Amino acid sequence: MTNQFYPKKSSKQIVLYIFVSIIALGLAFFSGFYYAGDNTLVGTFNVLEGRVLNKDRVSQDVDFKMFWEVWNTLKRDYVAADTLTEKKLFYGALQGLVAATEDPYSVFMNPEEAKSFEEDLSGAFEGIGAEIGFRNEMLTIIAPLEGMPAIKAGVQAGDKIYAIDGDVATALSVEEAVKKIRGPKGTKVTLTLVRDKVDKPIDITITRATVVVKSVTTSFNDKTKIYTIKISSFNNDSEDLFNQAVSEALIKKPKGIVLDLRNNPGGYLETAVSLASEWVKEGQIVVEEFGDGKKNEHLTNGAARLANFPTVVLVNEGSASASEIVAGALKDYGIAKLVGQKTFGKGSVQVLRQLEDGSVVKITTAKWLTPKGNNINDQGIEPDIAVEITEADRNKDKDPQMEQALKILLP
Repeated sequence: MTNQFYPKKSSKQIVLYIFVSIIALGLAFFSGFYYAGDNTLVGTFNVLEGRVLNKDRVSQDVDFKMFWEVWNTLKRDYVAADTLTEKKLFYGALQGLVAATEDPYSVFMNPEEAKSFEEDLSGAFEGIGAEIGFRNEMLTIIAPLEGMPAIKAGVQAGDKIYAIDGDVATALSVEEAVKKIRGPKGTKVTLTLVRDKVDKPIDITITRATVVVKSVTTSFNDKTKIYTIKISSFNNDSEDLFNQAVSEALIKKPKGIVLDLRNNPGGYLETAVSLASEWVKEGQIVVEEFGDGKKNEHLTNGAARLANFPTVVLVNEGSASASEIVAGALKDYGIAKLVGQKTFGKGSVQVLRQLEDGSVVKITTAKWLTPKGNNINDQGIEPDIAVEITEADRNKDKDPQMEQALKILLP
């Protein structure tokens, strides 16, 4: 099967855990989806007449008159009926329709939410600088971004969000939580967090700021001759910045490369495939498996310019989706050693379909498999060498994961 890429804007697959977020990002994980440019509707029904046009797609015991009965009851009897505009009711109905999947990554976004989501991909927004999502049915900090307000205030990957500004958040959707957490720079938000191995909830107050994310940063140690490439997410700027990093590495000829994917929630699929291709000469980078068992292979582009450099990949519980695709491919082919902690386990694919009024519906359609057929979703990727960063390490500004990487590359 040939390698498949989607046109840049109109249909771009994204595999980012939830670039929803707090970062002011927009909606839930960039989980792994692509834009479908058309507005195809399946099973459309004429609500004005309360009848199904595609009757063969709907069971006979579904009576769409009930929809209008509930609609009219709300308009007539709800205590604050004057606040229920028809558009608000309509969007609410669509949100409920998608929520019936009971899948946290399948959502309906109204035009305002869809616009925020699109802006998030640009790499600049106002918020606290972290991604959130569901884990074990709890709102969870997936990845606080380096140098941003959340991580500076002490927020950690894996923290569970119990309350936002004192309001219990356990029943909120990701989108609702994002709305409460994001806000203008200079304003503050207090998160009540539940943290593993900490007895009591922690209150952390964060001052929002303009979050500008340069997704790829590099460093070269003249003494050790080790080249480090840190990728915080797979954004619009990632491919160009990574190509610059590769060119610099080829000039410097390092003894080894550290690819740091810690707290990377994911991003564009084609960027992840292109990046992994700099190590993988031939074969699959990742495979999509659909509900009917069909599979779609995403193959390396064969560049492999970094294939001859010893490489260590750093991962942790904040590494998700696209970063798991890269880490999984390099591990499966034995090209790199993985050091750190088990990754998040976000391996499902979503389709983003843009609707006529600017709304977007995001639907899970497939799951990701590594080249060896390992299911990323919920399982994550185990490191070759498990290394934890403790609270004591953080207090001393120590990085035992990076230290382990250097031990491997500089025996």
